[in-house]
Amino acid sequence: MPWNALIPSSLCLLVLLGLAATGLAHGQTEAAPPPERERIAIIGTGNVGSALGRRWAAAGHDIIYGSRSPEAAHVQALLAATGPAASAATPAEAVREADIVVLAIPWRVAEDTVRDLGDLSGRVVIDPINASDFTRGRVELGHPALGETLAGLAPAAAFVKALNTTSYQNMLEPPTDRAITVPLAGDDSQALARVARLVAELGLSPRVVGPLYNARYLEAMGNLYIYVNVIQQPDVRLEYHF
Repeated sequence: MPWNALIPSSLCLLVLLGLAATGLAHGQTEAAPPPERERIAIIGTGNVGSALGRRWAAAGHDIIYGSRSPEAAHVQALLAATGPAASAATPAEAVREADIVVLAIPWRVAEDTVRDLGDLSGRVVIDPINASDFTRGRVELGHPALGETLAGLAPAAAFVKALNTTSYQNMLEPPTDRAITVPLAGDDSQALARVARLVAELGLSPRVVGPLYNARYLEAMGNLYIYVNVIQQPDVRLEYHF
C-alpha cells in the first residue's frame, strides 16, 4: 500500500518508527505527532515551488507563495491553479505567516535569500536545492556543502535537506508502480517527522539518512540524478529506491 493511502495517525506512527530505526533519535525525546494542517511558505514559483504548492494545497495545507512580484500575472495564475488555500506575498512576508519554509530557489541566490527572509526562529526549513554547475558536458558541485551553509545563516531554524534527488514531475505525478525514495537529512527529529509526512503526502517514500552533515552527500546524489537524466537522457530514467 503506498504511503499516501495510509490514514494520518498510522502515517505519523510509521514515520516516528522509521526515525528511531535510523538511530538518529537515540537518546532524544520521541517526536510529537505533526499537526494535521501546516502553513507552508514556498519561496519561489518555478517548477519545484509550483509543484509542491499545488500538491500540498490539495492535501489540505495552507500555501503562501513567496515572490518578489506577488501581483505578477504568472503568480496570480499559479494561485488560481493551486486553489483557495493559497495566497502570495513577498518572501519575508510569507515566512512571517508560516511554520514551514521551502527554499525552491536557484542555488546561486540561496544564501542572499535566506539572509533577506528575516527571523526564521522556530521554523522548519526544507532545502531541495542542488548546487549544480554545467561545465563541458559535466555537472559539477557548485558548493561543497550548501545545506549546512544555509543552516548556519539561521541557526534557530530546523533545516532538513529533502526533495533534491527527484524531479518536479515526480512531485506532481508520482509513479504508482514503485514509490521513489526521498532521502532526508537533518538534526531535529520533530522537523524530520513533519517533513517526512509531507513527502509521503506527495506519494513518495521518505527515508531519514542521518544528520544535516549528510546533506552534502544528498547534493552529490542530486547532481548525479541531473547528469544522468538531463545530459545522458537514458531510455530508463534514474530514480532512487532504497
